[in-house]
Amino acid sequence: MSTTRPSNSSGTQSKSSHSSRIIAQTSLDAKLHADFEESGSSFDYSSSVRVGAGGGQQPRSNKVTTAYLHHIQKGKQIQPFGCLLALDEKTFKVIAYSENAPEMLTMVSHAVPSVGDNPVLGIGTDIRSIFTGPSASALCKALGFPEVSLLNPVLVNCKTSGKPFYAIIHRVTGSLIIDFEPVKPYEVPMSAAGALQSYKLAAKAIARLQALPGGSLQQLCDTMVQEVFELTGYDRVMAYKFHDDDHGEVISEKTVPGLDPYLGLHYPATDIPQAARFLFMKNKVRMICDCRAKHVKVLQDDKLEFELTLCGSTLRAPHSCHLQYMENMNSIASLVMAVVINEGDEESKDSSSMQLQKRKRLWGLVVCHNTSPRFVPFPLRYACEFLAQVFAIHVHKELEIENQVLEKKILKTQTLLCDMLMRDAPLGIVSQNPNMMDLVKCDGAALLYQGKVWRMGISPSESQLHDIASWLCDHHMDSTGLSTDSLYDAGFPGALSLGNVVCGMAAVKITPRNMLFWFRSQTAAEIRWGGAKHDPEEKDDGRRMHPRTSFKAFLEVVRTRSLPWKDYEMDAIHSLQLILRNSCKGKELVDMNTNVIHAKLNDLTIDGIQELEAVTSEMVRLIETASVPILAVDVNGFVNGWNSKISELTGFPVDKAIGKHLLTLVEDTSLDRVEKMLNLALQGCEEQNVRFEIKTHEAKADSGPIHLIVNACASRDLHEKVVGVCFVAQDITGEKIVMDKFTRIEGDYKAIVQNPNPLIPPIFGTDEFGWCSEWNPAMRSLTGWNRDEVMDKMLLGEVFGTHAACCRLKNQKAFVNLGIVLNSGMSGQQSGKVPFSFFARDGKYVECLLCVSKKLDGDGAVTGVFCFLQLASPELQQALHVQRISEQTASKRLKALSYIKRQIKNPISGITFSRKMMEGTELNEEQRQLLHTSAQCQRQLNKVLDDTDLDSIIDGYLDLEMAEFTLQEVLVASVSQVMIQSDGNGIRITHDVADDIMEETFYGDRVRLQQILADFLVISVKFTTSGGQLSVAAKMSKDRLAESVQLVHLELRLFLWPLCCRKTLHYLINIKCH
Repeated sequence: MSTTRPSNSSGTQSKSSHSSRIIAQTSLDAKLHADFEESGSSFDYSSSVRVGAGGGQQPRSNKVTTAYLHHIQKGKQIQPFGCLLALDEKTFKVIAYSENAPEMLTMVSHAVPSVGDNPVLGIGTDIRSIFTGPSASALCKALGFPEVSLLNPVLVNCKTSGKPFYAIIHRVTGSLIIDFEPVKPYEVPMSAAGALQSYKLAAKAIARLQALPGGSLQQLCDTMVQEVFELTGYDRVMAYKFHDDDHGEVISEKTVPGLDPYLGLHYPATDIPQAARFLFMKNKVRMICDCRAKHVKVLQDDKLEFELTLCGSTLRAPHSCHLQYMENMNSIASLVMAVVINEGDEESKDSSSMQLQKRKRLWGLVVCHNTSPRFVPFPLRYACEFLAQVFAIHVHKELEIENQVLEKKILKTQTLLCDMLMRDAPLGIVSQNPNMMDLVKCDGAALLYQGKVWRMGISPSESQLHDIASWLCDHHMDSTGLSTDSLYDAGFPGALSLGNVVCGMAAVKITPRNMLFWFRSQTAAEIRWGGAKHDPEEKDDGRRMHPRTSFKAFLEVVRTRSLPWKDYEMDAIHSLQLILRNSCKGKELVDMNTNVIHAKLNDLTIDGIQELEAVTSEMVRLIETASVPILAVDVNGFVNGWNSKISELTGFPVDKAIGKHLLTLVEDTSLDRVEKMLNLALQGCEEQNVRFEIKTHEAKADSGPIHLIVNACASRDLHEKVVGVCFVAQDITGEKIVMDKFTRIEGDYKAIVQNPNPLIPPIFGTDEFGWCSEWNPAMRSLTGWNRDEVMDKMLLGEVFGTHAACCRLKNQKAFVNLGIVLNSGMSGQQSGKVPFSFFARDGKYVECLLCVSKKLDGDGAVTGVFCFLQLASPELQQALHVQRISEQTASKRLKALSYIKRQIKNPISGITFSRKMMEGTELNEEQRQLLHTSAQCQRQLNKVLDDTDLDSIIDGYLDLEMAEFTLQEVLVASVSQVMIQSDGNGIRITHDVADDIMEETFYGDRVRLQQILADFLVISVKFTTSGGQLSVAAKMSKDRLAESVQLVHLELRLFLWPLCCRKTLHYLINIKCH
């Protein structure tokens, strides 16, 4: 579907445009479905896709779409590798069953002795009569579970045959649907349910994904494809990505030898209908065992007042159109995993923000194909689903990294825009380098200004550009421009005459008749498929549904389309549009009042000082009264801060601790760790959560060392130079004692875990099957949930989950990460302390660290895990809160400064424009000199605005712009900056510099010298009494470096008069002189 919109649209309109595209695409899907059903074997796939996408024939009616969606949702057929039962939710009696269910579930086996009457399966049968006693009990327990899908699969045995089945249960409106899949003879039946057991099957693959370095989405996809290939054993595994216009692309692939590669293949959006994508969001793993197998009907009770939906069934039969496509490409079996990522801001810590968590997007699919029938047991499919969730989290991280790169690109673009405005506006953006084509990705660009055309790159002819401009004025007069990926679909009459060279366009108006244009060629020019090539004598049947046909159909669909214009690209274009509009106004900008900017700067300074004073006072109070240990050292490692809490813990008073070297106060086992942390902190690298042991003294000496977990914070002076290190610590000695006792004691641990002593941390646990097996008093106090309310519930899903759970997690990512940590602990891996957060019963958001330790029985077998939570003390939380306030204040000041810098640049551009206009008029020598001085001051101001790396400036590392200049030019420009203040105070400024020095040609950075000299003059004028005199003197000496190069030692002195209080300031400068 093509995209055309007024160029002043933004994110909100983009979302509504996407929604409209989905509705239109669904109608097109419905039309293709109806055509296929009517045409049968005569269905022409290529022409149907072309006609539908081209908009030449609209879908027949809403009835077609309604019938299509009804068919997708209410289909009454399943695949034959299992059977299905639908039960009444209250009575557990059968209300619908598949035709093969009686044979699979009640057929008598001669290997199993028959006792009494054999059960008969039909409408109204009680399901408990079909299975053995233990199986019926397990099934009934699962059916009564609120989140029934958490227990999948439930292992059951038939009463008559004794055959084992996996029961996969899900709840729909008014009924329970159970899929029964036979356990194959070669399988070891999985007796436990849920994600904990499935994780073990995918543990290796998850570990590889977790170990990948960030920054490469391609490497992530390649690793995922390789792991799924090894895990499932399919002949072909592909990573399939959906683009913004809903068409798909194979971005990674792994195959067995001999298969044609599909890497790089693009599919039309209709190849995976919108309804199928919606089902992937609900049922994230889909398996087709044999596309040639005959489907089985589902028989429903005629008395039911509603139709059953099989959308959530693992056995749901695929559509015949899809099956034919699979057979044509020799893909007899398939397994597809949905990759669902979060879209939008869902990181709210408000417990009522459930709606934000539902904003998810189907980013793509992981697709497995096999050339022969293939069955994957449900536990392995569940493991694949868990792996896909982990993969989706990493995809989301990579997209965030790409967004960060994008933000940097936008900042670079803004700098580029400002650079453009320093030239002749608007012609400078086409006549100089960089130019307007560097602003966004495009194949060509053009400027229409005062009836003349400037063309760049691949762009329409001059007459065609005039035609486009006239069309925009006539048909889009109310908008400030237009962006489209298809001029043909947008209705431009001359679109076909442009050919494939120009398809997409972004255009904005500077004035009603002056415009900027950016052009893009067709999408197909950007696409290269490395798939199999045809034999010269082989001819494709374009009517058959096949990947190669899909690719050709896609190329045909995008023949008149380009890549769509991204929102951030349009933002950059609009920025240039607005700036050029302002620049073209010329002298109007000169009258801008700079008092507003000065007022903002003053307000910012006052606010910043007040906030800094408040934060400093609060920090001092916290350190003095804190109940957490805090100590500080100078740059040499000697203690210069030692609060009362650490003095109390160690038994070492403040007066004895001050002046001691930190390394003499810690245990020998911690020396290397503390020394490393100290050295890193002195270099500005602040480590967090470092553990070490500190010695005890005097009365505390016999109690053993104190165990601390410490955050290092570098102390800096006004010039941001590190002058010491402050350590904010937390005493974990009690927790360490508990952990040590726990690891030593075998069997009776309840005396420790259930002890209400405040030193005991919050502890909970799970058995090997995922059921909550421990919940101590500290956990009850923290969460608000009593022990009897959480015991024997599924820890993942019921106790901690994203929806109807006791302790709600923030998002799906947190749920998956908790599962990984628990399973890592179950397998004996040490994951250390990981951040963990959840909402307590009262809605309070709890942030803590989670440590997991496996639980062993007497034989050393793993029977579950214990989970320990570490919470920050109220004082440390307050300190962190104050730290966040400081960071927010710094961020606020930085944003305000960035805003002011941006706002200053536009008036400077206007002043520059006005000055250049005045230079073109008849001026006398004095007037020209004044304009030249103004230009030098503007250059200095631009240099200051461009200084972004303040650390380098403070350290004296600057990029110098070397050029020839005279001292007279610098001195005149510097003095001009203090003339208003000096005249107001009656201060006379003179200079006593020899003419030969004033006219000497120097080689250096004139603007930096001018900036420094002006600063000294401002300070001097400030401290000169009214009616006084300020005199500038200079002395110069030379050292020859080469035949034509000399190093000049230039000494500038400032004399403040009257003589009775004469003061001298001097500054030495070294400059190269030719």
